[in-house]
Amino acid sequence: MIDLKGHAALVTGSTSGVGLAIANAFTQAGARVVTHGLESSAQISADLSSLSQDSIDVIFDRTLQLSPGCDILVNNAGAFFDLPFEQMTFDRFEKTMRLNVQAGYFLTQRFAKHWLANNIRGRVLFTGSINGRLAEPNSTAYDISKGAVEMMVKTLAVALAPKGIRVNGIAPGLVRTNATRWLDEQLERARWMELHTPNGTVPGPEVCGPGAVYLCSDAAEHVTGQMLLVDGGMSAWQQPSMPTKP
Repeated sequence: MIDLKGHAALVTGSTSGVGLAIANAFTQAGARVVTHGLESSAQISADLSSLSQDSIDVIFDRTLQLSPGCDILVNNAGAFFDLPFEQMTFDRFEKTMRLNVQAGYFLTQRFAKHWLANNIRGRVLFTGSINGRLAEPNSTAYDISKGAVEMMVKTLAVALAPKGIRVNGIAPGLVRTNATRWLDEQLERARWMELHTPNGTVPGPEVCGPGAVYLCSDAAEHVTGQMLLVDGGMSAWQQPSMPTKP
């Protein structure tokens, strides 16, 4: 009953992982999708970690060339550049913030200006992370950036809801992507992560697609400023019991 027919979306960072899963789910739901990434296979190839107003304008202009009726923006592009806290550098911290926070902020601003000028009821979706609520060792810059994304969803929703633009986010827990290949190599750690998740699974990124479709659909007309955690219940569980040894 929920679909995106008649809508068009730009999904940043959509050539792999969660972004690809969202792009695929949008396509299956009937939306036209413009893909973005570093790979040449993307319709828009641009590095958002090297951010400038010109690069924002180029991505915006190219999106409208490919899909003039674009009314959905998915700010998914993001990455992990951390070192242990004592070793973190200005460059790595700033790169994290440019890609994970500033890119989404200014892309949203650029699209919102266009939507408001053309009376388009736009929808914005951010990809956050469970790390925006639960910290990990040696992940300080990434965790800070994802916490900022969660607040950005709220503050941009408050700024734009009176103007007819909805802003929401999804916060995945641990999912299997290129960034989590260690799950196949560190089996004991992977088993612990399954135990730390109430539903006992570490799924692929495709679990993020349906929630993203819902939040950008007409069915979520009265939903804005919300972060949907797609984490199997991990964020709800203070601490699992240690497994019983045979």
